[in-house]
Amino acid sequence: MNKRMRELLAKFDEKIELAKSYMEGENKDLEKASKLMDEAEEIKKEFELEKRIFEQTKEANTPDKEEIEKQQQQNEEKDAVKQFAEAARNGFRVKDMSEGSNADGGYTVPEDIQTKINTYRESKASLLELVTVEPVSTNKGSRTFKSRAQQTGFKKVGEGSKIGKKATPQFTRLDYEIEKFAGYFPVTNELLEDSDQNITDVIVTWIGDESRVTANQLILAVIAAKEEVKLEGLDDIKKAFNVTLGQAFKPTSTLVTNDDGLQYLDTLKDADGKYLLQPDPANPMQAKLCAGINIIPVKVYPNEDMQSKVNYEKTSDTSVTSKKTYYTKESDGTYKEVSSASTDNIANYYEAKGLKVPFICGDLKEGIIYFDRNKMNIKVSDVAQIGDLNAYEEDLTIFRAIEREDVKVKDEKAFVNGYILIND
Repeated sequence: MNKRMRELLAKFDEKIELAKSYMEGENKDLEKASKLMDEAEEIKKEFELEKRIFEQTKEANTPDKEEIEKQQQQNEEKDAVKQFAEAARNGFRVKDMSEGSNADGGYTVPEDIQTKINTYRESKASLLELVTVEPVSTNKGSRTFKSRAQQTGFKKVGEGSKIGKKATPQFTRLDYEIEKFAGYFPVTNELLEDSDQNITDVIVTWIGDESRVTANQLILAVIAAKEEVKLEGLDDIKKAFNVTLGQAFKPTSTLVTNDDGLQYLDTLKDADGKYLLQPDPANPMQAKLCAGINIIPVKVYPNEDMQSKVNYEKTSDTSVTSKKTYYTKESDGTYKEVSSASTDNIANYYEAKGLKVPFICGDLKEGIIYFDRNKMNIKVSDVAQIGDLNAYEEDLTIFRAIEREDVKVKDEKAFVNGYILIND
């Protein structure tokens, strides 16, 4: 009941009591009593109307379950940011942190902050969106997956004959072993005097970017371990989808490339001069390659995240040409520029001829699995010395972060490690 309702109720009671007084004793005044009762009725109507307005307003201002949960989440996030920033200011040496510490030393990032890191990591160019991410809680283990085995159909059986054994679903057992990846990040000590939100944002951004790049590199390394397939052009791309992947994987497959590959695809035209690479009307940020009956989704990553590789070929020269740059192939498979070329060694020289641009075709969710230990650990020091970097002398704080993951091939038939050779 609000103030206005209480005032009306008091006036109503006053009118009733006054009306009663005119109905008592020998000098009754029915006319005045009746008038007072009419006034009381009007006050009652006003009171009921005011009550309705009050209840409607109260209902409208009362948060529903979703709003309450949202507010609670915001409050929890604020608390998490405050606690994390305070832990950073204290060198992550807070004794009563519920997350505790582990064998690596340092502070285990709380779940709320880990979620912020994961969200930031996945908001940029992350290959994690293409593969299967499997959270795990142990450093070693295995998972069992059902393969997309081809079905054989029923077999003809004569009357009274024995029915043969039907093919059963095929399963793959995949072992994982979580490995540790770490890095460090120096900041000025002034950062620790900043707001809780800024401290948290700086650390989350740094860890999120490093984590994203680490996952990308691990996934690309697994893809690169599969034998490369040279695609001569659009027809070979279509063949990779139509034949190599086939109907087992084609409907869920994507063509993954980089900026160099986008430039190549963006110049392809049909016989009428129309470009084959088109935006998807349902998602303008998603491109699709329209090639015959094929409409292939295309995912493009920056060259910085998915690099093209220089293509080296044995030189056909029989003598050194002064204007050319030659390379030798090292034992680890890399190529080294020859500083002083000699005709005597020309048979061992290579030349750089064009770029091998990645064109990965397939369903990487079926092809690759990323095992995520999802347990980030941070430790800081204001006296550490790393190479030429001296935290104590330079008034810096060095953050060290450790994360754990593993990447495995789930089904090698689900993707093609393709490339197109593009000459300069």
